[in-house]
Amino acid sequence: MTRVAIVTGGTRGIGRAISVALKEAGHTVVANYGSDDARAEAFSKETGIASRKWDVSDLDACTAAVNEIASSVGAVDIVVNNAGITRDGTMRKMDRKAWDHVLDTNLGGCFNMCKATWENMLARNFGRVVNIGSINGQAGQYGQVNYAAAKSGIHGFTKALAQEGASKGITVNAIAPGYIDTEMVAAVPANVLEKIVARIPVGRLGKAEEIARGVVFLVSDQAGFITGSTLSINGGQHMY
Repeated sequence: MTRVAIVTGGTRGIGRAISVALKEAGHTVVANYGSDDARAEAFSKETGIASRKWDVSDLDACTAAVNEIASSVGAVDIVVNNAGITRDGTMRKMDRKAWDHVLDTNLGGCFNMCKATWENMLARNFGRVVNIGSINGQAGQYGQVNYAAAKSGIHGFTKALAQEGASKGITVNAIAPGYIDTEMVAAVPANVLEKIVARIPVGRLGKAEEIARGVVFLVSDQAGFITGSTLSINGGQHMY
């Protein structure tokens, strides 16, 4: 069945793979992005997926975007909260701005997008929410107190919201990726990346498409009995 899906941070990396996989599964997809207009335009031209720009940390912007999409495309059935940023630094070096920016975007974005779509999902007795967490939200990571806190918060947010939607046909789940072969990971120095891969039991980085396949399953009708769960896709690096 064709449904309308929004993927935040959906034009690059893991988000791009999710957007493409959902389209291939037959859904109508709108990919959100935050800043790179040229890249989003190229993404839409290549994939045929509509891209829309708004700041997920801004509730009013999320609400306006969801209302516009509902009017022009259709009521939103699926929300994939993938948008995220990093502002790494140790506690000694991190300022409050870096903390707030990461929490407002990574965790606040989940709240904002769910707030903007929740009433409609309740009214229609159907919804699928998938929040993209992280292995670092489960195990922690040096120099990432802001990022780890936001991603850990996503996992708790998922479990709580799942209880609110369960009786109304809405499932809320999370995926916690490990280290995935994206531009962000590619920017890690080679000697550091080598050490990271050495700690992954399967012996390689994950692929964005492997995360996307998990999303496609969780939003399907076949996954209707799964809610409040976190699916770890990390090659066995952290078993939680």
